[in-house]
This record gives sequence, C-alpha cells and structure tokens, in this order.
Amino acid sequence: MTLDPVTLAVLQGRLEQIVDEMDATLFRSAFNPIIAEAHDASHGIYDATTGATVAQGSAGLPVFVGSMAGAVALTIDAANASGGPSEGDIWIFNDPYRGGTHLNDMKLVQPFFVDGDLFCWLASVGHYTDVGGSVPGNYNPAAVESAQEGVLIPPMKLRDRGVLRDDVVNLIRSISRVPVNAYGDLQGQLNSLHLGTARFTTLVDDFGATTVAEGFSELTARAAELMRSRIAGLPDGTYSLDDHLDNDGNTDELIQVALDLTIDGDEMVLDFSRTSTAVAGPVNISRSTAIAACYVALKHIFLDVPANAGCLEPIDIRIPDGSLLDATWPRPVAGYTETILRVMDVMFGTLAEADPAISNGSSYGTINALSIAGAADPDNRWVMFTFYGGGLGGSPVSDGLNHGNAPLSTATIPPVEVLEASYPVRYTRWSLRPDSGGHGEHRGGLGAEYEIELLDEAADVFVFGDRARVGPPGVVGGGAAATNDIRFIVDGKEIVPDLGSKAIGVVLQRGDRIVMSTPGGGGYGNRADRTDSDIERDLRLGYVTKTEQ
Repeated sequence: MTLDPVTLAVLQGRLEQIVDEMDATLFRSAFNPIIAEAHDASHGIYDATTGATVAQGSAGLPVFVGSMAGAVALTIDAANASGGPSEGDIWIFNDPYRGGTHLNDMKLVQPFFVDGDLFCWLASVGHYTDVGGSVPGNYNPAAVESAQEGVLIPPMKLRDRGVLRDDVVNLIRSISRVPVNAYGDLQGQLNSLHLGTARFTTLVDDFGATTVAEGFSELTARAAELMRSRIAGLPDGTYSLDDHLDNDGNTDELIQVALDLTIDGDEMVLDFSRTSTAVAGPVNISRSTAIAACYVALKHIFLDVPANAGCLEPIDIRIPDGSLLDATWPRPVAGYTETILRVMDVMFGTLAEADPAISNGSSYGTINALSIAGAADPDNRWVMFTFYGGGLGGSPVSDGLNHGNAPLSTATIPPVEVLEASYPVRYTRWSLRPDSGGHGEHRGGLGAEYEIELLDEAADVFVFGDRARVGPPGVVGGGAAATNDIRFIVDGKEIVPDLGSKAIGVVLQRGDRIVMSTPGGGGYGNRADRTDSDIERDLRLGYVTKTEQ
C-alpha cells in the first residue's frame, strides 16, 4: 500500500459524501413520494472497466448497490458496442435481467473522464411510479411475461456528448400513466449526476487522479481482507435452511428458497442449488439481483466491512441456471422484493446456526406493494403506489424493531400525511398489531394494522405481498411471527384474496376500504429465558395479550 491511513480514510469519506449528496439531491427533487419520501433510489460510483461497486450512498436502497454493478457492466457493453463512451454521455434503461431488480427501477449511468481517459462511472437508480404494462404501478401478481409488467427499455443514450435527446425523454414520459411524475423524477436523476460530476471533479483536483485510483484499489482490498477475517472467525461447517414463498401469483403452491452455507477457513460458499426452478409468475429474480440480496444480508451481519465489491471477494455464490434466482427474459420479475427477502431470511437463519451471536430472526418478509389507481376523471388519472412495514426479527441483544421497513433497504415508509395529501384516500387506522411478533428470549418486532378508505368516486386496487401462508421464522429456538392478512371491504362485504396477499383488479367505490395486518418478526432464543420484567412490559404496553408470550 502506498497511501497512508489518514489519506485513505479521508478519500473514503469524500467518496461517501459524494454519493450521499447525490442521494439527497434526488430525494429533494423527485416528484413521486416513493422516491421523495420513501427514498426508493440509490447512487453509486463504479469501476471503469468492470462496473464493480466502489462506493455507495448511505441513504439509498442497499440492494440497488449490488444490482447496479450489473447495470453498469451492461452499460459498458452497450457503450463499447457503439464505439465507446464519450464525455457528456448518459445511458438510460430499466432492463431487470442484467441490470437487476424490476422494470420500475430506472437506471441512469454516466462515464466520468479525467484528461480524456475514462476514470469511473457514476450511476443513479430510482423507482418510477408507473412504466406501462397491464397494472397501474406494475406490481402485477398475475403476470406470466415481462410485457404484462411494463415496458422494457434497453440501454440507450439519454444524453449524447452533452446533448439531451428529447425523443428519449418523450419515450420515458409516454410509457407512464403519470407522465408528469416520470418527467420530474428523470430531471431529478439528471441533477444528481450533474452534482456528482462536479463533486468528483473537485475530488480529483484536490488529490490527483493517481491517488484517487489507488484509493479505489485499496478500499476494495481492505473490504475483502476484513470480510475474510470475519468469515475466519466462524466455525467451519455446512449449515442448511429451507424457507418458502406463498405462491407465484398464479398457482397457490409453496415455492422453495433453500440455502446450504459452507464455511471453510476464510471463505464462504452460498449454494442455492436446492431452490425451486423458475416459476410462471412474477416472483423470479435475476442473477444480479440474487447476488445483491446476498451482499445486503452479509452487510447486515458484518457491519464494519466497507460497502464495496471487495465484500464479495471471499464469497462463492452458486445459483443454478434456470432457477427462481436466475430469471431471464421474458420471465416476470415485478415481485422481486418478496424473493430477495426470502434469500435474506435463509442467510440470517444459516448464519445463526453457525454463530448464534451474530444473526437474528427473520423480518416480516414482504413489502405488501399496494397500488390504487383512480380514473373517474380520464383527464386527471392518479396512481398511488406505496409499501408497508412490519416487525423485524429479534436479535442476540434486543427485541426486534416494531413496524420497521424491510432489511433489503434503508427506505422509509411514506408518512400518512403525505399519502393523504397526495391521493384521494383516508387512513382510518395505522397502528401496531398485537401478538404479531414471534416469541423468544428476545421477541420479534410487531407488525402493523392499516385501514385505508377510498375518497374518490371509484378506483382499481392491486396488491402484491407474501408471508400469508408461512410466518417469518425465528432462530435459536425463537418462534415464528404472525402471517400476513389482507382484506377488502366492498359494499359492506369482506373479500379475502384467494392467493393470500396477492390480488388483482379489485374495484372499490367511495367509502370502501382496504384492511392490512402485516407480519411481525421472528423471535430469537428460547421463550423460557425471557425475563419477567420484559413479559410484564409487553402486557402493559399491549404488545401481547396472551400471558404465555
């Protein structure tokens, strides 16, 4: 190493500051609440040759950071096929197969040059409210092919040598049911890249390109070295766990997600060979998305390892071709969130077997993606898309968090005030769900209860959730949490979805309601070891109503 530790630490801080500012720029300028309030977006800096992650923002979705390495690699291939990148170029696309995640996540990727030479890539990704397809908001549980989920845009130049292409901007607007939102979010991403370019230019001016490049290499090597040391501290062996998704949105049959985790010295193998093959419905995920889920789970366990590509250097991830975790076009992937949560659940469970002191019970395991679309006035269409929280798993040191967001992200649940101000709905209930956390020495966090009343004349409702059949499991003897429960009150009558927490085309009239009771988190440890004071506190606060908990 030629860089002294102080210079390296300052470089790391400066890189993280750049991407944090890019995050903040988009959050403050985006039009749709899923980016502006929920922070369903991310920014990063990536290697010039491979697209590997160099730095990520701390406020965006961690799962994007891993998957965006695939997106940048796809951009590199597209650029090289057309003569290479030029200064001022920006590519845009939402390809979920090599770029990761699903069609709603629009990626913008820009090369950064120093003295005419490509130095790195800057990238922005954000969840757009709507990108066409059969269902407003695009979480279509009945989809059996990509086209039913939205319009797939391959890598194309949004900006060519500094000139913004109006035809591509018009394309992005035209595929959306809410084109004003799409235009505003796009401009926010462009502003984020503009700021990132300015900040990175200042960094290179301050330290010199050679020093910054050395910092890239050293930070990646440090992450790999630290991850190896953390793995070496775990007992050698193979640890196995099976979990399940409720169904694929078409056939009501459980879908297996299975992991055999092997630790051998300072290396780890994550073998998903026993996972189900790809399914007809939209719970498949691409290989890059599956790898990103493993990355996020590892970062939850090994908090001190720097967040870059070096994290995965000692990890061998084995995903069989044609499996649920290796989706290729035109397999539908809109519900990727449910599957990566299950990947993370089996990661947490197997690591708890290896060392109970480092892991935790499963989270509530579903984002309950809800889309309500109103078209009573054809000239004033609206699409409300949002997601909902639940309990996180109990840990070695505490009960799980009540009503948190899923561990795939650092996103926040949009506030009720913002949703009611933005859309014609009223929340008549938003509270914790008693008895929903799994029992244990450290109880799982509580899920939530929501009740949403429609104020518009009429609307169509679509919901994509999971964990209605199999509750989130605990670890080290902890109990499973309550299952997901979604119902619709239409004209005074209760409707329960046939597929548990997946439903399409439910028609509401003014005054009809959606009722959701989300899962808690899995428990940690034996319930007999829970202290009397903790039990008394749970009963006093109404967290539990049964004394055996």
